[in-house]
Amino acid sequence: MTIPPNVDAVVVGAGFAGLAAARELTKRGRDVVVLEGRDRVGGRSSTATIAGVPVDLGGTFVGPTQDAVVALAAELGCDTVPTHSRGKNLIRWRGKVRAYRSTIPRLSILELLDVSRIQWRFERVCRRVPVDKPWTSPIAETLDSKTLDQWLRYVHASAGTRDLMTIMARVTWGCEPDAVSMLHAVRYVKAAGGLGRMLDVEGGAQQDRFPGGTQQIAVRMAQELGPRVVLDAVVRSIERHSDGTLAVTSDKGTVTARAVIVAIPPEHRAGITFLPELPPEYGKLAQHWPQGNLSKAYVAYETPFWRANGCSGEALSDEGPVFITFDVSPSDDGPGILLGFTDARTFDPLPPDGRRDHALAGFAALFGDAALEPIDYLDHCWSAEDFAPGGPTAAVPPGSWTTYGPWLRKPVDGIHWAGTETADKWTGFLDGAIRSGQRAADEVDRELSEAKS
Repeated sequence: MTIPPNVDAVVVGAGFAGLAAARELTKRGRDVVVLEGRDRVGGRSSTATIAGVPVDLGGTFVGPTQDAVVALAAELGCDTVPTHSRGKNLIRWRGKVRAYRSTIPRLSILELLDVSRIQWRFERVCRRVPVDKPWTSPIAETLDSKTLDQWLRYVHASAGTRDLMTIMARVTWGCEPDAVSMLHAVRYVKAAGGLGRMLDVEGGAQQDRFPGGTQQIAVRMAQELGPRVVLDAVVRSIERHSDGTLAVTSDKGTVTARAVIVAIPPEHRAGITFLPELPPEYGKLAQHWPQGNLSKAYVAYETPFWRANGCSGEALSDEGPVFITFDVSPSDDGPGILLGFTDARTFDPLPPDGRRDHALAGFAALFGDAALEPIDYLDHCWSAEDFAPGGPTAAVPPGSWTTYGPWLRKPVDGIHWAGTETADKWTGFLDGAIRSGQRAADEVDRELSEAKS
């Protein structure tokens, strides 16, 4: 389509944050255009199919207190189903596969006690860090000077506890514990309502999923917005004029607006040229807020054979490449579908056949040789994407929050910031993305109203 020459607001990015912002502004009578660099909407939500069943390559699950995404999905007619969790969970640990029936595997009495001790200490620290302004905590400098791994060693966490926390770090931020700031880890977990809420299936963030995939939510938002959403429109520059307007130049043309919402990951803000340059803290923030890397593998079978063996399909492994799994099968009758999160560092560089072989070996180590005979296979490496690579969210290193945190979402000259990384609740999740878009839309709406009055 032809981009209109003038609008009230431009939204950069058609992920959940950008579309939620545009939808909210449109409801309030504002003229909006959304510019998306990819050839699709959804951002870090992308739905494909395996054995004819929709599966999510990116954001997948929802759970209690994720009210923003649940309400939006219901309004758009996107139904959820419970994530299958009936049966025994498995863990491949120190070369052996064991069964357990809780969020935290009972490896031994001593290891279980140590995990409980570390969880107690971690959540005790959480109480001292405000989610909205974590850099103001009396212990912010101390926490931000350490990695999560350094803190675990400081409190004498056992090797088993550290290995379990490594699995958590990989699936949460797409990084190792020695790459993420302890302050960031604490704020992130607190924004999710605690470790239990973040990690649990029943009663937690993995409780439900969308049988039609999460991307349908973005697609339906985009359908509502119609021609206001422009794809293949990589934004190259945002120029601020002396009269207060902003010119946004993309591959599909230039549009002038009274406000802009940049709804992309902080690291990718560096791909936009701002004229004149933004205050230096904004550029440095983009350099110090890197995306993590996490990949997924799906395997389909005639039936969910693990259910017949009394297994839930949930599993953990201290060996790669598959380190955590879930059962996302549509029914007991089949097809049976396992989702596996994989270690991007060793998984992504492999050729397609090599990734498949390694993933199948990982599933078989957990569920037996029957896992070596799939009827279909699919994987996705977010770090290999040509445009806006990386996922699932930012892996913020030490020193970043206390040095650059105040500029994460602080507006500047009509430019506002959205994206799940900027949310104060469910940061890093689809719910946080929607909340951030709605917050940024409210900022812009108030700014435009004040300018008019």
